[in-house]
Amino acid sequence: MLKVIAKCLVKAEEIQTFKQYTIKLIEETRKEAGNISYALYEDIANPQIITFIEEWQDKEALDQHMNSEHFREIFPKLKALQEKEIEVNLYKKC
Repeated sequence: MLKVIAKCLVKAEEIQTFKQYTIKLIEETRKEAGNISYALYEDIANPQIITFIEEWQDKEALDQHMNSEHFREIFPKLKALQEKEIEVNLYKKC
């Protein structure tokens, strides 16, 4: 299993737009083969920090997700609403 933590720093005035764009992304991603869980979290102390926490069966499933039509369509829109580059970390169980 692979866990992905993708941390976004969203422009303050774009938080609601960012969340709206993620609705379709989350719905479609949860249907993908190899997806175990896929959810969006907002930092309690700073609502500009929005983080995807994902679980994938393996790296192949994650790669397929990143090449999916819905990801390629929505991710550039999300990227444009952020103050800096997304921080992505991949984890495996020890």
